[in-house]
Amino acid sequence: MTAANAQISQTLVLPYLNHAVRMYEEGYASRADIDAGMRFGCGYPVGPLATIDATGVDVVRDALAARYAETGDPLHKPADLLEKLVAEGRTGRAAGRGLYTYADGEVVDDEEAPSADSAPQLRHQISTVGVVGTGTMASGIVEVFAKAGYDVVYVGRSDEKVAGVRAGIEKSLDKAIAKGKFEESAKGDVLARLTPATSREALADVDLVVEAIAEDLAVKTELFADLDRICRAGAILATTTSSLPITACADATSRPEAVIGMHFFNPAPVMKLVEVVTTDATAADVDETVRALCKAVGKVAVSCGDRAGFIVNALLFPYLNDAVKLAEAGEHDLTTIDEAIKAEAGFPMGPFQLLDVVGNDVSLAIQKELFEEFKEPGLAPAATLEQVVAEGRLGRKTGKGFHDYS
Repeated sequence: MTAANAQISQTLVLPYLNHAVRMYEEGYASRADIDAGMRFGCGYPVGPLATIDATGVDVVRDALAARYAETGDPLHKPADLLEKLVAEGRTGRAAGRGLYTYADGEVVDDEEAPSADSAPQLRHQISTVGVVGTGTMASGIVEVFAKAGYDVVYVGRSDEKVAGVRAGIEKSLDKAIAKGKFEESAKGDVLARLTPATSREALADVDLVVEAIAEDLAVKTELFADLDRICRAGAILATTTSSLPITACADATSRPEAVIGMHFFNPAPVMKLVEVVTTDATAADVDETVRALCKAVGKVAVSCGDRAGFIVNALLFPYLNDAVKLAEAGEHDLTTIDEAIKAEAGFPMGPFQLLDVVGNDVSLAIQKELFEEFKEPGLAPAATLEQVVAEGRLGRKTGKGFHDYS
């Protein structure tokens, strides 16, 4: 550990931890779902709330207070819950109580821990799933459901597009077989569950539809209005959107109680996390069914409400944006920041490496949505992030981003 690396890590990680506490204290998501979201959605070794307990709630509180005194940024002011926990002596794992409860250094059940009989159940029968879209995410979702034993009707705009989905799934299965992760004998069964279509009318009898089309609200609301017309009564209508308001999709239908978010992470066959996002109108039995379905297909479901960023993006992108601002200050170069975060925080990628993988245009769009939603000056997109996008340096997909891949 070097002093410079530790300082970089503190500068970027402390606000992220503070955001996570505020998300929890607002009741937006449970402590377990916040931590699971960052572990399974970003590959972090430990969730933010567990990190605070391990570090010491008082230590984190004091470090944030010092940072707030230096910057005056309200996002750096220690969350009220941190102050409350310190006042109560709940200073983390070493004290036996923090955000979680501990015995011999291990988390134990407390009043907030879900009971064994609270596991979600399928309140709606799900046997046939519809998927709208033919891109990477849609194809991955088709594969997830088919491998889990569900019949899947998938809809694209042309025969060529839907044929591409099947070819992509065959290729994926062949890779898994070659690596010993899938049985050759099961390949035929998976492919037999696939039904391609070029008309949405083919979705008339499915039990649940998952849309994975363009992140364009007008396009999505048109689709949901059409699904409302086509799909049988009782069918669940889900969107994979990572950023658009699900309520707007629900409002385009006559059944807002049946509309829900199922935000899969890319690549869907590999990534474990699904953010299950409810609107004020989503029925409890629909929410429970979707969470149970996620478990049935081998995913980890986390629950949250319909606001910008959900859990993962709302915590991840302000941290990435802060990294750009830190680089703008001129004290550290991009590689130094990347390496410091990997070494000190244990994150699998540095912030600039991750920005380039996600796509700087996507990252900028998400940061703009977070700024618009929460109105915090500290969430304003970094000038350099705006600049690299304006210059077409979008990341790995263009060969250049913050780093050069040419």
